[in-house]
Amino acid sequence: MRTFTSFVASISFIISTSNALADTPDLSLKEPLSIRADVWFPINGLPNSDKPGYMIEMASTIMKQYGREVDYRTMPWERSLDQVRKGNFDCVVGAYKDDAPDFIFPELPWGRIETTIYVKSDSDWTYQGIDSLNDISIGTIGGYAYSEEIDAYVEKYKDTSKVQVINANNALEQNIKKLLAGRLNALVESDLVLEAKLQEMGLEGQIKPAGQVSGATEMYIACSPAKEGMQEIVEQLNEGLIELRANDKLKPLLTKYGLKDWKR
Repeated sequence: MRTFTSFVASISFIISTSNALADTPDLSLKEPLSIRADVWFPINGLPNSDKPGYMIEMASTIMKQYGREVDYRTMPWERSLDQVRKGNFDCVVGAYKDDAPDFIFPELPWGRIETTIYVKSDSDWTYQGIDSLNDISIGTIGGYAYSEEIDAYVEKYKDTSKVQVINANNALEQNIKKLLAGRLNALVESDLVLEAKLQEMGLEGQIKPAGQVSGATEMYIACSPAKEGMQEIVEQLNEGLIELRANDKLKPLLTKYGLKDWKR
């Protein structure tokens, strides 16, 4: 009788323990959500740092609710798009819909940004439309979508002295150094990213905006069209953003990066 009671108690313990574990997300049972992109701070920064980028922190916070970690690493943007498109990784961050129209995008944007042309602070050149680029050289980053006009211009002149295209994790830093050294007359970049990079490099005041290429453009996390389950992941990410706003958890995350909610 004592043995039987002990047996029943043991079975009850196993069942109750199993039920408790079932209520706790087991991260070991799910593969991490793999995110790849080139460094584009404050959207995404250095992996494993205290500021990996606000979109990385958003994705990590949301995915944790579904028992999944985030595996974020950097690689050049064009390679990131190629590898995610092939299904070797799950998602990219900081994407415009023009960057990868075949990718799976959430319904809600994950940010807004303005694309601007920048020059040295002592330059008197200003952007007056696409024709004003004819007599200067501009620096761009491979695989980036800027605007329809700029993208067409880059494609037309990318093999000439008018346009310099860099494919590297530190492409923006290289373009800034080229501009300050006089090897470029201007560069194209998004306002939030350029300002953060100048602050990081200690170069505030040495580069100024010379004209907007386009108005505010929506940015997203975007996931592979070649992997199963990505539609569900994107829906989770979209619902997660709604919950972050509703629970007032988005504001402190953005404040950490000196940003405000793009919706409000």
